[in-house]
Amino acid sequence: MNHLDGKFIVKSFEKQFSRKFSGRRNLFIVLGLLGDFDSFEYVQSLIRYLDKINRAGIDLFIVAIGDIHSKNNFCRYTKLPKQYLKVVGQPYLHDSLLVYPGLKFSSIPILNLILMCMGLGSPGTLSEVLRGYIGDNKSNKIFSVTSDSPKFRFLSLDDKLFDLINSSNIQRPFKLATLRLMNMIEVLSNWNVYMNNADSLTQRSATFLIDSNYNLLYSYYSKGLLGYSENMSNPLEFLDIFI
Repeated sequence: MNHLDGKFIVKSFEKQFSRKFSGRRNLFIVLGLLGDFDSFEYVQSLIRYLDKINRAGIDLFIVAIGDIHSKNNFCRYTKLPKQYLKVVGQPYLHDSLLVYPGLKFSSIPILNLILMCMGLGSPGTLSEVLRGYIGDNKSNKIFSVTSDSPKFRFLSLDDKLFDLINSSNIQRPFKLATLRLMNMIEVLSNWNVYMNNADSLTQRSATFLIDSNYNLLYSYYSKGLLGYSENMSNPLEFLDIFI
């Protein structure tokens, strides 16, 4: 259990980036490497909430481990406006905020990542992988219109294809798995760009929503791969009461 208060969290961000944050509500999202599957998927969920977040008077600030090259690739692929994303070379901020660094069973980072993919030191990962294949009737469609659907070479998430399986407004079987496959192809095709800090391969994420008086309205720490939200069927559910 982490017991950091809102003021400590805000001051940690201010110290890291040498800036003051506004007197409005701030949504801080701390990601691992930009090449991490969770980083892609979390931001792809956030994209559809950007207008609502802005209208609600919430300032969004995302920080991830990377550099200008990985940031450019990531924003191009996910369509995240660059002004929301800051990159750091080392997880010093993550450490100060007590974000789970991931499994450290071996001195070989890639082995630790593989073990986490198998569910070791990564609770919920295997069930989440399975959900991507069998679908989820508690989750809405990932993308509702063709213009929102990411495309990568020969793959597309056009809803018309998945309507052949099920035309209802839920997450159909294989669609989330296809999105994850597309993200994986993007990472593997640009491995040296995205994965430029081997020691951080297993670094997990965290989310903090803090009001203008430093009250911590919401926090969540990821404990495993594909676990960036406490409700993966509706990852941004925690924002509903604020927007």
